[in-house]
Amino acid sequence: MNVDRIIELEIRQAYQEDLIQALNQVVAGQQIQIGKLEETCKLLHDKIKSLGHAINDGGGAQADERPPHY
Repeated sequence: MNVDRIIELEIRQAYQEDLIQALNQVVAGQQIQIGKLEETCKLLHDKIKSLGHAINDGGGAQADERPPHY
C-alpha cells in the first residue's frame, strides 16, 4: 500500500470513530428517555387502573341496573 492510501484509511477511521461516539451519545440519551417514558406509562396505567376500580366500586353498580321504567 502506498502512503496516500494509508493516510486516507486513517482519516476514514478517525471519522468513523467520531461517528460511533456521537451515535453512542444519542443511544444513551434515548435510553434515558425510554426509561422516563416507561415510568410515565406505568404511572398512567396505575392511575387508570385505580380510577377503574373507583368507578366499579362506587357508581359502576348503578350503571348496570335497569332504569325504573323497564
